[in-house]
Amino acid sequence: MSLIVATIVATITAGLAVIAPAMAADALISQNRPATASSNEGDGYAAGAAFDGNTGTRWASAFSDPQWIQVDLGGNATISQVVLQWEGAYGKSFKIQTSANAGGPYTDVYTTTTGTGGTQTLNVTGSGRYVRLYGTQRGTGYGYSLWEFKIYGTGGSGQQPVPSPTFTDPVTHREFQANCSLTQHRPDDPIVYPNLPGASHMHTFVGNTTTNASSTSASLLNGSTSCTNPHDKSAYWFPSFYKGDQLIAPVGHQVIYYKSGIHEYWRVVPFPQGLRFVVGSPTATLAEFRDSPGRVEGFECGNLSFQWDIPANCPAGSQVNVRYQAPSCWDGVNLDSADHKSHMAYPVGGYCPSSHPVAVPMLEFKIAFPASGDLSNARLSSGRGYSWHYDFFNAWDNPAILAALVRHCINGGLQCNPRGYDLYKPHRGAALTENFELP
Repeated sequence: MSLIVATIVATITAGLAVIAPAMAADALISQNRPATASSNEGDGYAAGAAFDGNTGTRWASAFSDPQWIQVDLGGNATISQVVLQWEGAYGKSFKIQTSANAGGPYTDVYTTTTGTGGTQTLNVTGSGRYVRLYGTQRGTGYGYSLWEFKIYGTGGSGQQPVPSPTFTDPVTHREFQANCSLTQHRPDDPIVYPNLPGASHMHTFVGNTTTNASSTSASLLNGSTSCTNPHDKSAYWFPSFYKGDQLIAPVGHQVIYYKSGIHEYWRVVPFPQGLRFVVGSPTATLAEFRDSPGRVEGFECGNLSFQWDIPANCPAGSQVNVRYQAPSCWDGVNLDSADHKSHMAYPVGGYCPSSHPVAVPMLEFKIAFPASGDLSNARLSSGRGYSWHYDFFNAWDNPAILAALVRHCINGGLQCNPRGYDLYKPHRGAALTENFELP
């Protein structure tokens, strides 16, 4: 009897072993991670488009061999599967490679010389922080083009993909304003020449009223502000504007936009406290100013726009406006750098590069100087108009206030005033009360 029972138990146990459910599939760990590529066909075809979870966007390379596309998983990961969703331009010969470092050395985990495009699901075994597709022969006369490049496994950054928001209203803007008026003119620059009063050319300051050569994050936070939002104690400054020897001061609130500089505006996060940087260069040539990834409209007045130097003449009663964009990708580590720029980078094709993976607000200064008529002798304290540059020293005294504005206005796809209210979409409410406090 015991032999029969033992036989039955063994049979049942064996049966259970056969039908035991498989382990849960590994997670998608590549979506919305920073990506780079050897080339792209244009701004709308950057590497990040292959990792955004959107099959309506794609990466496309130049029409030559070899080409590659690489994603940073944020940490070491074990890779079990790769899914390639090719557009018509596919790879015939390519490798899937992994590495612990952005520049290799690489380990091949998959190789083919007979790729046919379409959707390819590749079961692989490998590990690394970086995963690269390295193409050596195109399947068509075009480049390599992927709708999606999906990597499954465990590890990496441990962060879940950030889903794109869904709104019933069309998204046309992703911004809020900081409106700040003139506080002073000083030959100081606490970022470039700290603790050296008078060492700089003349600057015009808006925002924090205490800014001087010795300003620090702590001193700014203890200061006051000329900004509409009393929590914005940040310091903003730029070269002073002269008409001949006459210093022309901006009048009223100057507009400093906080925008998204990337396509996936819902991924922008607030500036860290104390972050500071310089935008542009006082030694730039006209071509460097014109071709900078940070320019928007340059100088404008009357019907003139996209001027790369101060216009020689502006209609009577008009004013000279200048607009210029800042880099909006941070390295995630340094609040400053030796050149006051290297810790920041401009997006590439609408995506932050893997070296600077954190998307922060893109500042766009729009400064208005009340100068018109003959401006042939107008200049900046740093030189010609194309020497335009500016500095930013973050000192929002309540990080939750800045976070609320970023979340409601930038991530929320709105066009907000300084308290986070979109006049054109009143049903969406405001980020802050009329007293600029959290609701």
